[in-house]
Amino acid sequence: MALRERIRLLLTVKGTPTELSLAFSIGVFIGMSPFLGLHTVLALAVASLFRLNKLVTLAGAYITNPWTILPIYTFGTWLGIKVMSHEQILQHIDFRGINVFNLMEFLGQLVVPFFVGTLLLGTISSVMAYFFVYAILKRLRKDGYND
Repeated sequence: MALRERIRLLLTVKGTPTELSLAFSIGVFIGMSPFLGLHTVLALAVASLFRLNKLVTLAGAYITNPWTILPIYTFGTWLGIKVMSHEQILQHIDFRGINVFNLMEFLGQLVVPFFVGTLLLGTISSVMAYFFVYAILKRLRKDGYND
């Protein structure tokens, strides 16, 4: 679903700009979380628990899709490495020597930076998404946009 379609969806759903922005931003956080494969379940569970709009929360969670997952998770891992000051991990990796047998050993070094980075990226992105969606909804609803 393209960004334009998501915004159109937000304009047609009942709810205040605050409620819808919150639901969308929580979905964005969940979508960028390291819990790949559980995004849909988590979005529906959190939306139900906090009585958020499920459709809007899912729209935010689906920010990660086959086209965006690799850049988001790569940047999140890099961010985790930087925040944790673990740059030495990348300096000591022999990328030419990675094979099927030692891949898990290599990836094991990146698990904690991956979690830290994607959770931090998700937090920052969800806050930005909240204010972005809120501003759009306020402006377009004030202008009488009903599509």
